[in-house]
Amino acid sequence: MRCPFCGFTDTSVKDSRTSEDSSSIRRRRICGECGSRFTTFERVQLRDLVVIKKSGTHVPFDRDKLAQSITTALHKRPVDMERVERVISSIVRQLETGGDQEISTRMIGEMVMQALISLDAVAYVRFASVYREFSEVSDFIEFISQIE
Repeated sequence: MRCPFCGFTDTSVKDSRTSEDSSSIRRRRICGECGSRFTTFERVQLRDLVVIKKSGTHVPFDRDKLAQSITTALHKRPVDMERVERVISSIVRQLETGGDQEISTRMIGEMVMQALISLDAVAYVRFASVYREFSEVSDFIEFISQIE
């Protein structure tokens, strides 16, 4: 594993632990060159998924992009990051164990919406405003009236 601080390739593992849901392994590492400490995560990837975007283009599924969109919606909200990580892992697991190797952004968006409604209502509305492309205040009002 390459050190993110100095680029040295000889790092050693000091501690390994499984995540709470046993879907990943957390490793504390130390660089043999600069002595910096950092954390890495290992996850099982069952198969390569392809996302079909609205434009029809095909791109490889990116777990980090999914995580970024969820954490953006949850920005400054009182939600424990372990819960967020469990939600992300759950969505990825559902996608990987589903029957299709190609998945639409619509399917992913709906899965995120379902997960966010149980985590935080404000994050749910934030995500929906981007996902459903709200353009006016009336779009927010109509959406919120549907969930109340």
